[in-house]
Amino acid sequence: MTGACKTGRRPQHHPSDALLVGYGAGSLGEGLSLAVAFHLASCPECRAALADIDAVGGALLEALPPEPLERLTLADTLACLDAARPDRRPPSRRPATPGESGTPGLLRPYVGSLAAAPWQRLAPGVRRVELLPRTPRGGSAQLLRIAPGTALPHHGHGGLELTVVLSGSFTDELGRYVAGDIAEADDEVRHQPIADGHEECLCLIATDAPLRFTGLMGRLMQPFIGL
Repeated sequence: MTGACKTGRRPQHHPSDALLVGYGAGSLGEGLSLAVAFHLASCPECRAALADIDAVGGALLEALPPEPLERLTLADTLACLDAARPDRRPPSRRPATPGESGTPGLLRPYVGSLAAAPWQRLAPGVRRVELLPRTPRGGSAQLLRIAPGTALPHHGHGGLELTVVLSGSFTDELGRYVAGDIAEADDEVRHQPIADGHEECLCLIATDAPLRFTGLMGRLMQPFIGL
């Protein structure tokens, strides 16, 4: 892969309006934000929609009546900033340009190089790299490499799952997804993604709750999958 979802084709599958609003407001978790940022890098339509959301939000803030600020000392202010500082910088909205290693810019803070990343074999035809370990609430993010013709276990969701395709393609019950597309699945969706092209499918999967595997093999694999 020489770039971040560079195919010359505009994405056909987009995040919902609610997801874009959450991203613009900074209310998504880091993994979900990373997935949306990858899609935005390939989708001028969603970047324009996000700019409109930001503009509306700014106008609403300006329309609010002024409120007196609480008097804080310098020590109080620094303590507030320390408490609000995240463990890792949030994903940038800038395009995910590749580095010398061919790794998209958005991934370099997490894995450095795709070629040298610690890929783990989950099952025949499926390898993964953990980007963000599962949190106590079930959120996580990871990269998957899925060989052509390989299916992931059939599963549902305990919350939201975002899958953005970096290269290759997959098909599930909801459609076909290629580089740049983002699949948004909630707790009402059950599906089984299958890498359907002639090349492996490289995708980023982020969740805010554990998946719910429906088959025996999936349930056996879940402790190792990290989703």
